[in-house]
Amino acid sequence: MHKNIKYLTLLTLFSIFAILLTACQTTTPTQTTDPESTQVTVSIVPQAYFVERIGGEFVSVNIMVLPGESPHTYEPTADQMKALSDSAVFFSIGVEYEDVWLPRFEEINPDLLIVDSSEGIERIAMTGSHDHEGETEEDHEGNEDHEGGLDPHVWLSPANGKVIAANILTTLSELDPKHATFFQANTESLIADIDQLDTDIKATLSNINEQTFMVFHPSWGYFAHDYGLEQIPVQVEGQDPSASELAGFVETARENNIKVIFVQPSFSTEDAEAISQEIGGEIAVIDPLAEDWLANLQSVAKAFAETLTD
Repeated sequence: MHKNIKYLTLLTLFSIFAILLTACQTTTPTQTTDPESTQVTVSIVPQAYFVERIGGEFVSVNIMVLPGESPHTYEPTADQMKALSDSAVFFSIGVEYEDVWLPRFEEINPDLLIVDSSEGIERIAMTGSHDHEGETEEDHEGNEDHEGGLDPHVWLSPANGKVIAANILTTLSELDPKHATFFQANTESLIADIDQLDTDIKATLSNINEQTFMVFHPSWGYFAHDYGLEQIPVQVEGQDPSASELAGFVETARENNIKVIFVQPSFSTEDAEAISQEIGGEIAVIDPLAEDWLANLQSVAKAFAETLTD
């Protein structure tokens, strides 16, 4: 009898020890490789391309100016303002609506980090009715009128894209230093793709016969500047052309052998269509706010090459 009690006691103690050992093993903390992502807000769609390429799964992106909207007339919605307040950083880029809204963002969200993703890019003059050739940012210091001053479309250039990528890398690495190496590797991959893009665009444009193209809105100044092209905008300093100005554009198109007028989705095509009809040409859509920034610039280069080659 005593032997059975002793045996049961030992068996019970052994069982308790096994249970405790198993509990200790199952409650040991394990490291996760997928922590909560950093909430980021960007001003326009193309910036999201850079943030997602660099940040990968460790970022979550909120976009203010959505596809089909214009950064010249945009106003944030209540939902977007809520998403902005939940963000660790807002990447600005210098588009027109920011002149009014950035001070409000700062007032409503005093702890929000606001970073100019275009910092370090030398801005050129907006193509328009006034001759600003050769002028740069210093010549327009303090001028907040985008249409009559400096061109805000800085992202439409491979060279500028590399600057934007570097600025985003720096900020994400500071916000999430644990993944700085990951961000650096992604940025190096992106820069390699941009270098290849630049090479491809130069090859695409190598056999063109003309350098001048006509657009409704002057979005492509940096692209033209980088590749030795000239854009002629129909919309001058934010204003649609008068009847006499339209006649002048028709004459300019004929003088420069222009057969295609480029338009973008967020603007009316009526004036561009009027010119194209007069010159026996056509209109073509190119989008400066396309989501896939890299593929878009490649596509636009091909569209320009087709237009500028006899």
